[in-house]
Amino acid sequence: MNVFRLLMMMLLFLPAAALEPASGKIILTINGKVGEKNTATAAVFDLAMLEKLPQQSFSTKTPWDALPIKFTGPLLRDVLRAAKASGQQIKAVALNDYKTEIPFDDVNQFNMLLAHKMNGQAIPARTKGPLFIVYPYDSKPELQTKPYYERSAWQVKTLSIE
Repeated sequence: MNVFRLLMMMLLFLPAAALEPASGKIILTINGKVGEKNTATAAVFDLAMLEKLPQQSFSTKTPWDALPIKFTGPLLRDVLRAAKASGQQIKAVALNDYKTEIPFDDVNQFNMLLAHKMNGQAIPARTKGPLFIVYPYDSKPELQTKPYYERSAWQVKTLSIE
């Protein structure tokens, strides 16, 4: 057997990289149907962990701001993939206890961000931070409707996957 073939076979049997433990302040907890946990019961993330994921940006108008805002952060689907989360519903809970339900299919259908920056600046908790689930509203007319506005959540702290 040649060396290349042997190395390829060995790579197939190596375990996938586990979700690293959070070393900074935990700003996001994903619980429920999660396949990759870094605590006994959940996948938790600090800001540095979220920043290591591929970052995306888009500008969009929102019903809460007069001018378009540039949002930056990982796609929500990338965050959920890091936790190996899958299910039918995502229940988002904010720091102020606002709750919303997001169909899991939305994360694959739309390029939703788990934004940690607005207009290039970190989002302070006293406004809409540190994390904001935002749809690219300007990309499709259907996203400029009440159901999608209500699925957005700022000050996100927990995602429960059902």
